[in-house]
This record gives sequence, C-alpha cells and structure tokens, in this order.
Amino acid sequence: MEPVATGVRPVDASSIADRVTEELRRAILSGSLAPGETFSLRQVAGMLEVSFIPVREALRNLEGEGLVVTRPGRSAMVAPLDLDDLHAIYRLRRQLEPEMARRACRLITDEDLDRLESDASLFGDESLGMDAIYDNHIAFHLALLAPATSSWDIRILTTLWRAAERYVRIGFGAFDPDPQEHHRRADAHHTLLEGFRSRDPKRASAAVLEHLTRNEEIAKQGLSSRGAERSERATAT
Repeated sequence: MEPVATGVRPVDASSIADRVTEELRRAILSGSLAPGETFSLRQVAGMLEVSFIPVREALRNLEGEGLVVTRPGRSAMVAPLDLDDLHAIYRLRRQLEPEMARRACRLITDEDLDRLESDASLFGDESLGMDAIYDNHIAFHLALLAPATSSWDIRILTTLWRAAERYVRIGFGAFDPDPQEHHRRADAHHTLLEGFRSRDPKRASAAVLEHLTRNEEIAKQGLSSRGAERSERATAT
C-alpha cells in the first residue's frame, strides 16, 4: 500500500453546500429572512461569498424541508406561513411522536433523563433569547425519542420540527417578554420528562400529545396575531 503524503491535511467534513444550508435555515427560522420574502441566487451567493452551485444545492435542501419555494430561473421565496400547513405539520407529529414515546419511555436510561432534566431547566433561563433556546430544543426532543427511532424516523421528525419551529417561534415570541413564560416553558418540558420517567407508555404518550396540542395552539394564536398586525398596517397605509 502506498504511503499517504504527509503534506495532506484533514478537511472539514461539512461541505460548502451544507454550511450554506445551515446559514439560510438559521436566517429563515429566526425570521431574518421573512415569510414570503424573495431573493436571487446572486444575492445569496454574494452575501455568503460563495458560487451559485452550493446556493442552488442549499435551496433544494431547504425546499425539501418546506422552508423555501424555488422559482423558475435563479430566484427563490421563503415559504409563506399558512394555517393549513400548521395543522398539517401537527397532524403528522401527533401520528408519529406519541407512538414513539410509548416505546422510548421504556428504553431511555435514567442517566439520559437526568441530563435532559438539566437541559429542560435551561429553557427557563430568562437570560437566553429565542435563538439560544431553539438551538437546544430540537436536540432535547430528539434525545427523548432517540431510543425508539430509526435513521428514517429522525429524518422525518427533524423536517417536521424545523417546519413547526417557524410557527412556534412566532407564538412564543409574543409571550417572551413575560418572565413567567420562561418558567412555563421549563415546566412544560419537566412535565414531559415526568411522563417518560413513569415508564408507563400511556402516560408518556399522553404527555407528548398534550405538549404538541399546547404548542400548536400557541403557534395558531401567534399566526392569527401576526395576520391581524399585518392587516392593521395595511389599513394604516
């Protein structure tokens, strides 16, 4: 076997397209790129100082996640927020996550539950903004269900969670200035963990279903408020 050249250095495992995808996803989920906003590949490539090729690949990835709508030519639009889409996302989540919880509650270790208790407490930290909270939110839910998931489950769940995040951020963002909201957010995740600690599939499933129902309602309220605000601005102008 030929020796490996000593001058060859390890490369970053993530590709440029992956990093472009991550940055555009972050901008969309945080609202920096607003729902319905259009942009060209040239604009994105210029801002990120990359070529068209990774931008095009990133937009295909994000379109698959329901975050972007690509258009003929070299432009794209941030997917609009829609009440029917919100209900569809949560309808699918209610079909998948409670069933996974039934199995995961008997497989997850006490050590993992103890670690997740600490993570849940962070959701009540008033010093953390929405970005910091949601950086850990998907990881929390994934760790909770991971013992009962396959790689395909994780792909589907991650897509649904990211799609839901835009709506949930709007809903929770309206409550964020209230310090009690931070405590409620932490309590909601501690309650979720209690269902899993019981090792009772019915209780764990019910806890997940209650969590999803609550979040969907808050997201729905946020979406309605957003629509009302836009109508008021349109009337004022």
